[in-house]
Amino acid sequence: MPDSQPAVSLRGVGRRYGERVVLRDVTFDLAMGQTLVVFGPNGAGKTTLLRMLATLLRAHRGEVSVLGRALPDDGYAVRGQIGFLGHEPLLYRELSGRENLRFHARLHGVLATRVDKVLEAVGMAHRADDPVAECSRGMVQRLAVARAVLHEPELLLLDEPLANLDPAAITQVDPLIGAQSGRTRVLTSHDPAAGLAEADLVLGLKGGRAELLAPAADVTTDQIAELYA
Repeated sequence: MPDSQPAVSLRGVGRRYGERVVLRDVTFDLAMGQTLVVFGPNGAGKTTLLRMLATLLRAHRGEVSVLGRALPDDGYAVRGQIGFLGHEPLLYRELSGRENLRFHARLHGVLATRVDKVLEAVGMAHRADDPVAECSRGMVQRLAVARAVLHEPELLLLDEPLANLDPAAITQVDPLIGAQSGRTRVLTSHDPAAGLAEADLVLGLKGGRAELLAPAADVTTDQIAELYA
């Protein structure tokens, strides 16, 4: 897709669960190669936004475009270009980490050698043959990171991606999902300082509305803190 076209574009997007409105009239553009960090209290609509961009949920109003494709109609065309890391690891607990990644590799047409490479990259090569059910939460999160980047997606959707990771693990996965990965990213955070350091663009949600939308250079941690007040 042309670099001049936004990687992600929303126009007046709304989403509800039954009668409960979760997102209201959300509009923004995110350029290719940039990072949008989404802040907001629990229930503000952050995870719903990511799941819509991942083609897992439909907007009930407005327009959503990802990598030049309109959702939901063209969702099939972009799913293979999206890496989604949510609160659930999307791994089969009875299978080993290696077996899980080989399964996802087949889904995406990825060579088996890529599986070994990402297992090494996230520091799980030595435990790759253990069932996921026997892994710690931090180890499962490492495997979930490996799954999300296995197919080398253009767009990463990361819902609090560093949850359950110790400092050593954070350092290890940063080249894959951090700013230095070079990928377009949308991620959620509750940490104003750390989130701002990652962001090119900041979106602050409260009650489903975009209460804050600005370049990261123009946003202060106090403004983010107000979302949680």
